[in-house]
This record gives sequence, structure tokens and C-alpha cells, in this order.
Amino acid sequence: MEQFIRSPNFIIMQDVLKKEQQINHPINLVWNAITKAEEISSWFIQAEFKAEVGYKYTFTHEKTTITGKVLEANPVHKLVYTWKVNGTDVDTVVSWNLSENENGTLIQLEHSGISKYPGESAVKMFESFSGGWDHCMTELENYLTKMVHAK
Repeated sequence: MEQFIRSPNFIIMQDVLKKEQQINHPINLVWNAITKAEEISSWFIQAEFKAEVGYKYTFTHEKTTITGKVLEANPVHKLVYTWKVNGTDVDTVVSWNLSENENGTLIQLEHSGISKYPGESAVKMFESFSGGWDHCMTELENYLTKMVHAK
């Protein structure tokens, strides 16, 4: 689905990137995977993280550092934090909403505020985040599957 329209004179972009994925794993395992630093570091990115409101976290990957603050942590259903890529002045917001169903856990992820990046960089960041979150969802599911089979 196209999230923005490009023309020579303007760019119209949605401000919220949305991803949804059904994962065949219990909600508590998904919650732990997105909130415990050691688990986040196993499947996503090196993390100094706690799911506590006000906690200032750091994610590090190669030359990229992401910092932010936990805004909401409602176990096992909702996690919200700010997201600031080093070298930028833009704070965006990432929200994880988890709901349990007969097939496991439905993950609804939203990354908002991307249009705050200046000009064309907003489009580039939107595209980068979109691909990154797709990869993230795949890695999360792979991690949970390996974890379950390891037991």
C-alpha cells in the first residue's frame, strides 16, 4: 500500500506507519520479547530497556543509536515509547498493541510523527521505518518460534 504521493511540487504523506501481524504465540511471550532487554537484544537490536513509564532507553545497532522514553507500559497489552534516531532532532512515537485471540496474539504496531522529519527526509525515513518494521515482525516471530522449540 502506497503511504505517500510524490509529485514534482508536493509530497502528501500519512503520518502514521501501521503494521499488523498475527503470531501463533501466547501474549505473555510476545510481551516479554518486546519488553525485556535481553530478549529485545536477541531478536531486534542491542537494548538497554525497561518497560517502566519514564525509563530512558537506548537501542544500538552498528553506527546507529536510538534513544527515547517509555510513555506507557500496560502489561501485557500496550507499550508506547518515543523514538529518536541519533543525528536527528525528531522524536517519533512507537506503539505496540497486543491482543490475545484463539490463534495466539495479534500485534498492532504504529510508528507516528514521521512527517516531522524535514522535506524529502520524511519520505526516506518512512520508507526505511516501513521496511525495518516488516523485518522486525519477521524476526520477532522467528525468535518466538525458536524459543518455543528450544524448551
